[in-house]
Amino acid sequence: MTALYFIGIVALLGVFLLWLSTRRRKKIGLPAGKVVYSDTGIRRELEKPLYDRSLGLTGRPDYLIEQGDFLIPVEVKSSKAPPAPYDSHIYQLAAYCLLVERQMGKRVPYGQLQYADRTFRIDYTPKLADQLLELLADMRRAERRGGLPPRSHETAARCRACGFQEVCDQSLA
Repeated sequence: MTALYFIGIVALLGVFLLWLSTRRRKKIGLPAGKVVYSDTGIRRELEKPLYDRSLGLTGRPDYLIEQGDFLIPVEVKSSKAPPAPYDSHIYQLAAYCLLVERQMGKRVPYGQLQYADRTFRIDYTPKLADQLLELLADMRRAERRGGLPPRSHETAARCRACGFQEVCDQSLA
């Protein structure tokens, strides 16, 4: 009788933990699949960030979800979603897609931008990859010239929140 009682308790605990895990995944908005990497402080299975020496590109997606032969990078933003994702967020996610393909050798069909109230699926197409590579080349050219590229927005609030405001010669703030 004691063994049956113990087995029952373990089974109930297992069901509870499964329910809790499913609830958390839905709350975060992660796609279906196995979480193989998390850079959110919950678990860290990769000690180093993804890095591509030829591009001088480094990055850590918030999550990598394995779906069969594919990996899906997920970038979590704490803010509410804009009507459409910002270009900077799309290119950040595209950079993760590129790094995953080059460094982990797995195909990335899409990435996911998860805002506080909405999720955007961003298809990782050859066109997006080419646009990212062109943007990286533009950044390198600007770096060699010693200047920053022209700003791509007119919103003072966004400018004030920018991490480059201290070195920007086009600050709106």
